[in-house]
Amino acid sequence: MKHVKDTYGTLAIKLVMALIFALLLFAPFLFQDVRALEVAARICIFIVLVASYDLLIGYTGIVSFAHTMFFGFGSYGAAIALKQMGPGWDAVALGTLAGVLVSLVVATVIGLVSLRVKAIFFAMITLAAASVVLVLASQLSQLTGGEDGITYRAPNIFKTATKLAVDEDGKVLRWFGVKLNGKLAGYYFVFLTSLALFLIMLRITVSPLGTVLKAIRENESRAEAIGYRVVAYRTFVFCLSAVAASLAGSIYAVWLKYTGPDTALSFAIMIDILLMVVIGGMGTMWGAVIGAVLMVLAQYYLRDLMGAASEATAAIPLLPELLAPDRWLFWLGIIFILLVYFFPRGIAGTVMTKGPRV
Repeated sequence: MKHVKDTYGTLAIKLVMALIFALLLFAPFLFQDVRALEVAARICIFIVLVASYDLLIGYTGIVSFAHTMFFGFGSYGAAIALKQMGPGWDAVALGTLAGVLVSLVVATVIGLVSLRVKAIFFAMITLAAASVVLVLASQLSQLTGGEDGITYRAPNIFKTATKLAVDEDGKVLRWFGVKLNGKLAGYYFVFLTSLALFLIMLRITVSPLGTVLKAIRENESRAEAIGYRVVAYRTFVFCLSAVAASLAGSIYAVWLKYTGPDTALSFAIMIDILLMVVIGGMGTMWGAVIGAVLMVLAQYYLRDLMGAASEATAAIPLLPELLAPDRWLFWLGIIFILLVYFFPRGIAGTVMTKGPRV
């Protein structure tokens, strides 16, 4: 009977995943405005970022506060290369590779030195490392642009006004009302690369490696007793997660054409990742998708929704003040508390373990 419940819950989540995939795939045609496309691209990036973090905290039980550091390495690697070498694919490749290598080295050092200690001490070490990198990025203005960050040009195919497909009059062609220009190419670059990274991580979780990671999470001592080198596995998954985060940072840098401390290394991004993991559900890749979608949509549209609700309730005492757009963070907190209360294992985690009572 439990199997039936799990099957129905998993089916429901997979249907939601199919809907999200379809909406992201056709986003440029369904939502034809710049803001909506930015939201869709950010969702794609954060799905990868949250999924890579879930490999740590959800599947292996490692609590780290340095995930944005690796995201920043990838972002700054691509940004510096594009700034110094110009808008070419060689710069993108070299910058991405540099970011991945730096992330690998730093993750290996932190893992080998720190993963033997208890969870809280490891978390503090990663927090200290991320803080140091944030300060360095703000201070090394000649290399990183300091607090102002770096602006640069992406490869020519991603230029907003580039003519990828033109008619005889030199006008950019449209398909279903959407211009076939560089913005469209940029979005599908983000979508396809993010999808590939997510599928790789999804495959890892259902592989024998994923089973070992879950065993380490459930009982580290038992896993070590039956022959698994726990520190080696923990270091490996820490490095794997760092590489995925670095690649996500490079993709985001190419899309945004700007990299700065606020967009790549801010601790607020780390808080967002944690909230997305908790909302979606730890230990499930589907939870990363749900958490990223809900959180990004709330960040972009909750203020607008509250503004409309405040105007609609103008005649009711006190309610317009409570629903004022400036209080969107307050209501976001209320929504988060309710989600945690009603979905203690996250949305995906709770739904996949429950089904119709028979």
